[in-house]
Parts: sequence; structure tokens; C-alpha cells
Amino acid sequence: MMLVGTLYVQVYIPGASSLKEKRRIVKSMITKVQNRFNVSIAELESENVWQRAAIGIAMVGDSRDHVERQLQFVMNFLDSEPRWEVIKIVQEWN
Repeated sequence: MMLVGTLYVQVYIPGASSLKEKRRIVKSMITKVQNRFNVSIAELESENVWQRAAIGIAMVGDSRDHVERQLQFVMNFLDSEPRWEVIKIVQEWN
């Protein structure tokens, strides 16, 4: 059986004073997550808003425990980023 776990994460970036700065911060974190965890990740919406970003993360696996644990590691990693504040997380299963 194949399971797909997804996360929808909204973040607030108080220090971003331009779209360029926001994109630099978001791209940096997306690259870090891709390199550290075996997940797909992308910025989803709010591309033209300076201090907010929405990020989507997906992971496929055959064990719900494993996928759930990995997604929790990703959430903890995102939450530990000092340049932003996580304001919303939605987890779904397919």
C-alpha cells in the first residue's frame, strides 16, 4: 500500500523588506529541506507578498509511521528557522 503525506505550511517573514529578500529566505529553506529530507517541497502561493509564504511538502511511503515521523522532522526543522514564524500547518493523507 502506498501512502502520501502532505503538509501545507504558512510562514510569516518579519525581516523581509522586499520580494527578493523573501525569495532568498524561502529558496534557502527549500534547498535545505530537500537536501536533508527525502520529500518534495515547493512554494505554493503568496509569491508576490513580501512577508508571507506558503510551502507545500509531500512524501510517499509504505508505512504511515515512517512518513508521519519524517514529516514531523520537517515541521520541527521549519519551525526552528529564526528568520520566520510558522503561522499555520495543515497535514493531510491520501
